[in-house]
Amino acid sequence: MFGLGQKNIGIDLGTANTLVYIDGKGIVLREPSVVARNTNSGEVVAVGKEARKMLGRTPGSISAIRPMKNGVIADYDTTVAMMKYYIQKALGRTSEKPYIMVCVPSGITEVEKRAVIDATRVAGARDAYVIEEPFAAAIGAGLPVMDPTGSMVVDIGGGTTDVATISLGGIVSSRSIRMAGDKLDESIVAFIRQKYNLLIGETTAENLKIKIGSASIEASADIEGESIRGRDLISGLPKTIDVTAEDVAKAIHDTIEEVIAAIKETLEETSPEIAADVIDHGIVLTGGGAMLKNLTDVISEATKVPVFVANEPLDCVAIGTGESLKSIEVMKRRGSR
Repeated sequence: MFGLGQKNIGIDLGTANTLVYIDGKGIVLREPSVVARNTNSGEVVAVGKEARKMLGRTPGSISAIRPMKNGVIADYDTTVAMMKYYIQKALGRTSEKPYIMVCVPSGITEVEKRAVIDATRVAGARDAYVIEEPFAAAIGAGLPVMDPTGSMVVDIGGGTTDVATISLGGIVSSRSIRMAGDKLDESIVAFIRQKYNLLIGETTAENLKIKIGSASIEASADIEGESIRGRDLISGLPKTIDVTAEDVAKAIHDTIEEVIAAIKETLEETSPEIAADVIDHGIVLTGGGAMLKNLTDVISEATKVPVFVANEPLDCVAIGTGESLKSIEVMKRRGSR
């Protein structure tokens, strides 16, 4: 089906970041899913890292947006422009159109799936296919997805958390919830606003989450706090305050509980045989959210199952998406087109 020398690519089209995998080369591009446009002309001013620097700092004539929301396309035209830019950047100058595999959350509708395929074709694909995120994550994490053995993966991305049990090349049971990295950031913004009357941006909240965020309120006592700057809601002036790790842990507690509930519900739907396999082999965490401090301990305590973070958790979905290109005929039979 593929021509000799044809560069086929896999794209992890994430809410927060986009990764591009080229068959035979691995991950060649890793950029934020952000586009800056001129609001008057509609012209794309910047994409990726340069556009991300503009978030919350643009003048009236420029709008920096994230075209993906909760793992699906929120702004079609901007998503196409972003994908076109990344495909050209990854492949360089070539007239040959690649076959592209794109990952999508397991819970999206057929309409949302069709939008991803159409956008990928318009962006320059010869043809496009989709693969569900938890399945791609499981491949990228090196789990035996084709074996008659049950595996469980929890992919915590920017917009969605995808939970799935997998066996014999398919998803047995799954949950996709819109409780992930972005929701954690929003919760931190809301908590700081309520407790300290300080308005901070989502970039500041994300930095707090990465540096001192903990899934366990008890364990957060051992983590040093952080100074942050924002706008005082009473005086309207800039202000610096010290935030404790316990503040951040309390802010994100409810979202972590939602993720744990999704894991439990998915386990409850599986057969006793697969549940036994999961107990033997453990739950594997992937995605940026997997790196949250003490998360493995909190999930393991709640489910009574061992929990591990995959090697290179940020790359698992992209690697799995790219690896699945080798089984494109199988993907087509699974109805991924």
